[in-house]
Amino acid sequence: MNKLKITGGKALHGSVKIAGAKNAASKMILASLLTDQEVQVRNVPLQEETDIAKELIEMVGATVKIEDHTLIATTKEIKTTSIMALSRKNRLSILLAAPILHRKGEVHLPFPGGDKIGARPLDFHVEALKKMGVHIDELDDGYHMTVTGRLKGALIELPYPSVGATETVIYAGVLAEGRTVIKNAAIEPEIMDLIMMLQKMGAVIEVGVGRHIEIVGVERLEGCEHSVLPDRLEAASFACIALATRGEIFCEGASHKDMITFLNAVRLIGGEYEVREDGILFRGASKYQGMQLETDTYPGFSTDWQQPFVVALTQAEGTSVVHETVYQARFGYTEVLNQMGADITLFDNCLGEIKCRFADQNYKHSAVIKGPSKLKATSMTVPDIRAGLAYVAAALVADGTSEIDGVEHLERGYEDLYGKLESIGASIETE
Repeated sequence: MNKLKITGGKALHGSVKIAGAKNAASKMILASLLTDQEVQVRNVPLQEETDIAKELIEMVGATVKIEDHTLIATTKEIKTTSIMALSRKNRLSILLAAPILHRKGEVHLPFPGGDKIGARPLDFHVEALKKMGVHIDELDDGYHMTVTGRLKGALIELPYPSVGATETVIYAGVLAEGRTVIKNAAIEPEIMDLIMMLQKMGAVIEVGVGRHIEIVGVERLEGCEHSVLPDRLEAASFACIALATRGEIFCEGASHKDMITFLNAVRLIGGEYEVREDGILFRGASKYQGMQLETDTYPGFSTDWQQPFVVALTQAEGTSVVHETVYQARFGYTEVLNQMGADITLFDNCLGEIKCRFADQNYKHSAVIKGPSKLKATSMTVPDIRAGLAYVAAALVADGTSEIDGVEHLERGYEDLYGKLESIGASIETE
């Protein structure tokens, strides 16, 4: 499928079932390489990120099948230590390092790709693995890593609570010799879910206060069964559509405890929500008010909530200020929103309560949104997953029919997005 056509201008109503979290499921699939026994990962979302993770583990020797939303993987042996032939680059590839090193002592990885939303340096991963005894050569096409014997536990203090680097150290620590301590670790719900899965496999992992994770390495991990938590990012995406179109959408399965910061923002602008036992109902309002918002690592307001929420803020009265502190290039999508009639101005200074790590570096990482704005349809190309969802939300608000290409990004991040949109009343055509 190459293109979407969306006719906007009406409120959307209905119910959508929230899929398993993309950012947890893919990491759990890779974690299956840590054992030679069968691993069952339930509630996996059926979208391209799952396909990429499946392709990665199959490439190195796993036998994989998917039944409904359950992925069953067994890796009796690692058949290759090189994934240089991977047909598509993705940032998941760096996370193969520790599992393959544990089992084979060597791995050759390509430089990863991923969404172009700002620098995702691999220095944190590389330096952590070096501290744990891994020898790393940076070649023209990627990394060649080797280790003699077992990886060694170490004290790893991350300069920033990077999700990916935290996952790499967790993978490395669970089978390392001795104790591994991660200071300034990421503690997103998806990481906590990964830790729970690894505990089922026999890992010894303790999460302490102050972003502190401590791991005691074991000699062997077993197979397990684990169900992926619901995708808080997808739930927020549909919540923003409900707000922006002034509709009412029930997100079946959405988890209250993982969305506290988002729910506060919904209430602060004048939106409504109702937490139920089986999900959260989001209800738009006739009038919103602007607010000041700052993205941050969990438990702060997620950077992946920012883009679709900005679309809702274009419909708020007065001025809103959004300070992006996680990725320095995440506001590129606002150019399209301005073409549609939004009033968004970007600034390179920190328009928030904190001076973030992008201060004084000429990155346009703060946005001032003035509203409400009447949006009109346009043609656009999706640059990344969440910006693409913001485009979809804007198209649903706008008068007229918008054309959206580059939809492969949406298909990587959302399961059956088009079907779900149609089920809540969206006028959508696919080509």
